[in-house]
Amino acid sequence: MKVVFDHVTKKFPGRGKAKGTEVIAVDDFSFEIPDGKLIGLLGPSGCGKSTALNLLCGLLAPTEGRILFGEEDVTDIPPEKRGVGMVFQNYALYPHLTVEQNILFPLQNLKGAERPTKEEMLAKAREAAALVQIDSLMDRRPSELSGGQQQRVAIARALVKLPRVLLLDEPLSNLDARLRLQTREEIRRIQLATGVTTIFVTHDQEEAMSISDLIVVMKDGKVQQIGKPQEVYDDPSNLFVAQFLGTPPINVFQGRIENGRLLIGDEAVLTWSQAAQPDDQHTDAAAAIPITVAVRPEGFIVDSDGPFSCALRSVEVMGRDVSVVCAHPALTSAPLVRAVIDADEQPARDDETVHFSLKPHKVLLFDAQTGDRLRTGW
Repeated sequence: MKVVFDHVTKKFPGRGKAKGTEVIAVDDFSFEIPDGKLIGLLGPSGCGKSTALNLLCGLLAPTEGRILFGEEDVTDIPPEKRGVGMVFQNYALYPHLTVEQNILFPLQNLKGAERPTKEEMLAKAREAAALVQIDSLMDRRPSELSGGQQQRVAIARALVKLPRVLLLDEPLSNLDARLRLQTREEIRRIQLATGVTTIFVTHDQEEAMSISDLIVVMKDGKVQQIGKPQEVYDDPSNLFVAQFLGTPPINVFQGRIENGRLLIGDEAVLTWSQAAQPDDQHTDAAAAIPITVAVRPEGFIVDSDGPFSCALRSVEVMGRDVSVVCAHPALTSAPLVRAVIDADEQPARDDETVHFSLKPHKVLLFDAQTGDRLRTGW
């Protein structure tokens, strides 16, 4: 089922001291979710992603705009008539009911011709339980299940009515690290098996990038960028997106363009033979143009003759890779630079200074004032 946000805005009235001042939680939200895809709504807390999900399922009504499922305008249709399945962050299972009874509950609340027979209900419940691999736990109650098992029950309950759209609101945040990894892989498997259009809300960029067909990066209720996870990571539209995606995060420096060279501090790290003019309004090659320079952690190459030097602080072994931690006076994003390199290329730990060459395609330039991306043509 294709899902469309058509210029959707959601405003809430101000409270307390802000009374009379409206809060815009979702601001002119417009994009299309293709049929049968898994989409990650990604952003920091308060960016409007859960509000967008509540607008989709009908728990909230938009202040402006429309929401369409396929060609059907569902903006004014109540939640129970939209054909959505919702999985909440806290699972929301009934503690006094068994797994089977929890999964059956949505079917038992159907009315009239939509209500299946008892035998059909049981068959659907067992099919949903088998899909999420909890069919051997049907007689247990939620208190007898692990967090991951409870999450699977919640997913089975959402799937049992064969929804047109499946909505997942921070479904992994209550699980430990290993279980989060297993469960997110399971969510992807289930989505591929059912083919149901799925919207997955999370603040964890690793979760969103690992299982989503497309990600929607949000900030302050606005869409910052939409695209395939790797494309958004490699080609962010602004500094916020570049900093939000990636672990370790991107390294951000104060830089400038001067005499046909890209400088970080006093060191020329790249030249115009590798880059195009970042701003067409500057025609004087000798003029210094202040810019923000961002370098992905994997964009560093340890090179004794490299043009970029940092004060070495430590070398952290991570198995296959090594994280070189160092300081640089032009760094603005964090106290220290983190460069991820191959374990075979690590510098001597007793060195005071480490020199790098930079991979041009991992060096991104941004407007120093607005944070907008400068297309450099590396």
